[in-house]
Amino acid sequence: MAVKRAKTSKRPNSASKAPAKKAAGKKAASKTKTAASTKAKAKSTATKKVTKKAAVAAPASSKAGSAVVTVVEKALDDMKAVNVKVLDVAQLTDITDTMVIATGNSDRHVRSIADRVVEFAKKAGFRPMGVEGERDGEWVLVDLQDVIVHIMLPRVREFYRLENLWDVSAARREAVAVSG
Repeated sequence: MAVKRAKTSKRPNSASKAPAKKAAGKKAASKTKTAASTKAKAKSTATKKVTKKAAVAAPASSKAGSAVVTVVEKALDDMKAVNVKVLDVAQLTDITDTMVIATGNSDRHVRSIADRVVEFAKKAGFRPMGVEGERDGEWVLVDLQDVIVHIMLPRVREFYRLENLWDVSAARREAVAVSG
């Protein structure tokens, strides 16, 4: 009869060491992941802090206002707006620094011009505060914070005469013409 030998390992307790190695490996991996995630969080927090500081440190300046005016003028030119007038009203009101007044040929044209102004402003990184009057399309106002854009039908523009209301030099010319 043949005697069967039991399988024995040359290393004692090798079966009990394998799970311990796996557990140690998992702990090391989790420590590495935790360290990596902590570093990533620290980097994103530092980036956010720098971004916030930059936003606070850079106040709205006339450069930003002139950039918005340039974007608005391009949009108005692109949509063939008529009789575009840019008024500097920074000395007259705290509401805005610049008013842009333009005329459209029809109510549909006025709405399209306003939509294009908003589109160009968003592409350039300027977020409009609001748009008023799109439903009727006779007078649409686009508020871009530093710049307010009025797009009107010719009869509405003639009736309200915003240029005369806000352009001090034009008002002075009229006063001199009337008195003189």
